[in-house]
Amino acid sequence: MPWKTCDAMKLKRDFVELALRDEIGFRQLCRNFGISPPTGYKWLARYREAGVAGLAEKSRARLNQPLKTTVPIEELILDARRKHPAWGARKLRHWLARKGHGDLPQPSTITGILRRHGLLEEGSAARPGGAPWKRFEREAPNELWQMDFKGWFPLSRGGNCHPLTILDDHSRFNLVLDACGGETGGIVRPRLENAFRTYGLPEAILCDNGRPWGDSRGCFSSLEAWLLRVGVEVRHGRPCHPQTQGKEERFHRTLKHELLSRTTAWRDLEHCQERFGEWRELYNHERPHDALGGDVPASRHRASVRIFPEQLREAESWYEPGEEVRMVKEKGEMTWRNVFWTVGRAFAGQKVVMRPLGERKWEVVYCWKRIGEIDLDAMEGKSKGWYEPLRNRFDQKAEDAKSVKDVPEQV
Repeated sequence: MPWKTCDAMKLKRDFVELALRDEIGFRQLCRNFGISPPTGYKWLARYREAGVAGLAEKSRARLNQPLKTTVPIEELILDARRKHPAWGARKLRHWLARKGHGDLPQPSTITGILRRHGLLEEGSAARPGGAPWKRFEREAPNELWQMDFKGWFPLSRGGNCHPLTILDDHSRFNLVLDACGGETGGIVRPRLENAFRTYGLPEAILCDNGRPWGDSRGCFSSLEAWLLRVGVEVRHGRPCHPQTQGKEERFHRTLKHELLSRTTAWRDLEHCQERFGEWRELYNHERPHDALGGDVPASRHRASVRIFPEQLREAESWYEPGEEVRMVKEKGEMTWRNVFWTVGRAFAGQKVVMRPLGERKWEVVYCWKRIGEIDLDAMEGKSKGWYEPLRNRFDQKAEDAKSVKDVPEQV
């Protein structure tokens, strides 16, 4: 039977002492101890050469290990991990390679090094099943931005911080990461203006259905009406489907894992903004992105050729001469064919145009965007009021935004 590890040295010494006495035949002695004669002769020779110390178990590792990671490279990996404790093996390898370090081991080897030194966090194993990730993205920068608020957190000096984040769908470049004191259109608008002045205008922005982007009834918000005048399309994902904004949701998890959860206390908005700025620089310019093949977002981002208009065009400047224009009153209604129609408070004080779709049917257009429809025949026998039924954000087609897919997004 095999020797127990705890009794190995004692059994070896007993065997050698009995063998030296020569009271029992050597082969019989080996059978009594459950070992082969070559093993018995080996222990006897080691004892005669080095005494009891020669019976200690020796390492079975190869004397020559050409593929073993050198000490300087291992220290380089450990130092990189200490600087970026939330990064895994792939990101560390890409980051070190971009800094000019060669002869780097494979990610699996780096993972082993981190585990051996106790630097591998729980839950950092590969995705179960090993199925490949599916990713959907716009073909070029600024075709689509994704915008949302990260969940708020309390400040030690009072109040709450509501991080506003905007991400470019193609490059994953973080355009805005601002510490806000609330979630209103008045807070968002100046930050959007700054982003537009710096990076130009996107073709469209993808948001959820909550305020200040819109509301669950499908009505326009004042922020959305302003964006239409700027010349930016606003799109909305389906309610209860956060994966519609998969890149934003994934960015928020990364922000929480790498920054928010690693700070003991956030003092005030100034403290938040200082740390946000530092991490945003790292995220855009240094942190390798798996979905970009290890590249950084800044390597794929380009400023838009569409410049933010400091002086906004009036809504009627979009309309053709001779078209029938109506003014939206203070409460968001207008008159058409001697009937009051509800358009929405977001357009109060603005002009919309009525474009015929038939003898008793018109589409309502604000600037360049159709915002609803009036059908007199459909109103027969109903109350004299209009609620825009066609602009249903819940039934947006997937092709409106290629990233609007019910699939996970990898950081």
